Amino acid sequence: MTGTTAEHRDIEAYRALKEPGGSEPAPRALEPLDEDFLRGLFLEAGADDCGIVAASDPAAAAQAHLIEALLPGTRTLVSFVCRMNRTTVRTTVRSVANEEFHQTYDLVNDVARDVVRRLEDRGIRAINPAAAFPMEAQNFPTNMQTISHKPLAEAAGMGRMGLHRNVIHPKFGSFILLGTVLIENPVTKTSAPLDYSPCLDCRLCVAACPVEAIGADGTFNFSACYTHNYREFMGGFTDWVHEVAEARDAEDYDRRVSHGETVSMWQSLSFKPGYKAAYCLSVCPAGTDVLGPYVDDRIEYRKTYLDPLLAKQEMVFVLEGSDAADSVPKRFPHKQVKPVDWTIESDNAFAFLFGLTLTFQRRKARGLDAAIHLTVTGEQAADAALTVAENRLTVDFGVPETPAAHLSIGWEDLRRLFQGKTELATLTECGAARVEGNEESLVRVLDCFPRYRVSETA
Repeated sequence: MTGTTAEHRDIEAYRALKEPGGSEPAPRALEPLDEDFLRGLFLEAGADDCGIVAASDPAAAAQAHLIEALLPGTRTLVSFVCRMNRTTVRTTVRSVANEEFHQTYDLVNDVARDVVRRLEDRGIRAINPAAAFPMEAQNFPTNMQTISHKPLAEAAGMGRMGLHRNVIHPKFGSFILLGTVLIENPVTKTSAPLDYSPCLDCRLCVAACPVEAIGADGTFNFSACYTHNYREFMGGFTDWVHEVAEARDAEDYDRRVSHGETVSMWQSLSFKPGYKAAYCLSVCPAGTDVLGPYVDDRIEYRKTYLDPLLAKQEMVFVLEGSDAADSVPKRFPHKQVKPVDWTIESDNAFAFLFGLTLTFQRRKARGLDAAIHLTVTGEQAADAALTVAENRLTVDFGVPETPAAHLSIGWEDLRRLFQGKTELATLTECGAARVEGNEESLVRVLDCFPRYRVSETA
């Protein structure tokens, strides 16, 4: 190629279009988009419903940094839903229910991509983050999401979150998956959030959960849900890798992991991740399209949708020393309960402290009211306040006003302590940790977290 870049024929043709008298004038910058036009795009692409939120809406403020990273200058967020087939989700056969989830996730991504392509053809900048996976996994366990769909869906009028922490659409109920499209242009009119919750407060999701992750009082045990339902990806996969690495030989591995578990893990790796439950969605009767059978005969509804899930013989994964490890064998003696070792691995103190809020066990904290001053020494020096009150844990950087005890410990020893690879007494005896104040209160706080196997070589 000869000459300067300015002489390239494509550049000359582009400039000719922008000159006075050109055949195609450039579109006006950031022209407001019509609400009905946007809604029509999504419905034509295959969405079942959608709503519009301004990027300046307070509901988007908490993830403004994520939005800006995805599409700098975003002014509009469109939340949309795609409906799942209810009967398919409700089956006790997990492979069938899982495929419904995966196919609907594919549809959500296809809808978003189609809309973004149509907008791009009009000279409008937009972007379609993934509906579910993959996410920014290199940031595990913090900030994995590219965007959080649920709060935007609520702001867009696509529903409200129920006890099970899933958005319930006013018509389709819990049988939806969410997507979001970010658009640079503003919009003429935004949507309004629902002025009521579709949740019927029936507590069927509480009854259906095999690991009792959902509390009737509205609480949620993240680690219980995560350990079982997501066993074959993220943290559970890491634990399986450790099982492989720690096994002395094939026979030792077979003692640790059943053949069915191994094949199931391989199936998730070679095909798509297999969820172990999602029973909370299966039994939910909320939504005008869904609630009829529940309203007509609640007893029959329970027999049809809840009882088969409760009676199913299956393997349930629980953290060693967790609330679920205590309760599941008593509630479901016919289910095979397998305690597993899992922790939120982290390379920094912030991620570690965030992980503590996810693995805290509420039942083990009954009657406990204490604040612990934690001082991490060494390269990742930090002070934190671990406060347990009313069966809840709060973690803040800084020093609590009236700590019951003060624990000074190095970063690596702190990790080993919570992973069960060492004991507090061992660390204090060798001088690796120092405890001031009420050591009994500190031990009680430590007991509010799952205690993992102490390695034979530790």
